[in-house]
Amino acid sequence: MSDTPVIAVLLPCYNEEVAIAQTIGGFRAVLPDAIIYVYDNNSADRTVAEAAAAGAVVRSERMQGKGNVVRRMFADIDADIYIMADGDATYDAASAPALVQRMIDEQLDMVVGSRVTQAQAAYRAGHQLGNAVLTGMLARLFGRSFSDILSGYRVFSRRFVKSFPVLSGGFEIETEISVHALELKMPVAEIATPYFARPEGSVSKLSTYRDGWRILRMIVTLYRIERPMLFFGAIGAMLGLAAVILSVPLIVTYMHTGLVPRLPTAVLVTGLTILAALCGFTGLILDTVVRGRREVRRLSYLSFTAPGLPWGKRA
Repeated sequence: MSDTPVIAVLLPCYNEEVAIAQTIGGFRAVLPDAIIYVYDNNSADRTVAEAAAAGAVVRSERMQGKGNVVRRMFADIDADIYIMADGDATYDAASAPALVQRMIDEQLDMVVGSRVTQAQAAYRAGHQLGNAVLTGMLARLFGRSFSDILSGYRVFSRRFVKSFPVLSGGFEIETEISVHALELKMPVAEIATPYFARPEGSVSKLSTYRDGWRILRMIVTLYRIERPMLFFGAIGAMLGLAAVILSVPLIVTYMHTGLVPRLPTAVLVTGLTILAALCGFTGLILDTVVRGRREVRRLSYLSFTAPGLPWGKRA
């Protein structure tokens, strides 16, 4: 047991030689006792050398993609509080103590630093619109959401990190993190934090359309996995409705003539009805499986103590 939490700052990096030293220095200034980890993701520049010179613990992950880096960081690093940010100096390191304090005071499992742009170049209008659309979709699909689901500036408790099975490989990791918190009904909060433009010479790795499509696909996939009854039920309902619409003329003709002259349509209606029933049963079965899996994740989550003092023992 200890009265002082171990804080780890996690910085996934890919070709950030221009900004990484500034990022490390910012967190070192406000959290002098924190351990700062830089996980390099196959950088072709001097990111590793600059990070080591700035005093960070430098490690690497060869599988390309931010999600793969986050999976490795969460598996390798043991701490009480985890602060995750990008290595491009766009997030406000000075806000970190407030994020941490909010977590401790309210015994939260995640605090999101929602972005308040300080420059037009920092957060392009297209990205803001895409974020708003995806955030709205997440709220409609899962019942509640955050104001900025794509923020990479987050503080996590130990029980969040060690109960989170990272499945995504790329920039859709933030969406998966948000869904994990919503599904397990974790206590979470948001704090508005400044968001800055990249330093001159630093280049963004984001692709508006490609990454937006990947995030949208991740939301649909997670909805299929976490809400199978609604997902497959909706498909079954549409197939059933189509079968009913197609069957009405057949029923009317049969009632007047006693014949079914449009046999292909009758076969199609039968097929649609069978598919609708299969979708319904698939949703029911998977809903039971998902409930059991969610219970296992919840039990894993509950095996760790809540954030606060005294801090739980570390392996």
